[in-house]
Amino acid sequence: MSQAIRAGLLYFLAVFAIGFGLGTIRTLLVIPRLGAIAAVLIEVPVLLALAWLICGALLRSCAVPSGLLPRLAMGGTAFGVLLLAELVLAVALFGQSPTQHWASYRDPAAQIGLAAQILFAAFPVLRRMRV
Repeated sequence: MSQAIRAGLLYFLAVFAIGFGLGTIRTLLVIPRLGAIAAVLIEVPVLLALAWLICGALLRSCAVPSGLLPRLAMGGTAFGVLLLAELVLAVALFGQSPTQHWASYRDPAAQIGLAAQILFAAFPVLRRMRV
């Protein structure tokens, strides 16, 4: 199971770094021109495609077993750390309270992002038969 947890942490780090970069571009350049929902709809497929590739590479390099539990552990670890990291950033960088951060998920653009994050977390299981 340690391979799955390690892979989940690496999966989070890689995708979070890419997402942070894409999110900066989305916020500074795309949202002012196209709006929040359109910007997220442009960003999400790019990020998910990269996450799919990263997930496959980590499944191989970390030798995560193909069983359901190790794959759930990898995705769950990545998702849990991602939610925690977003909360910490919202509080530390943007001055939001935890309640304000969680309330922001009422916004349609944030809901699209959350759906993408859930899919990101499911990729290790979805790739179970492919890797």
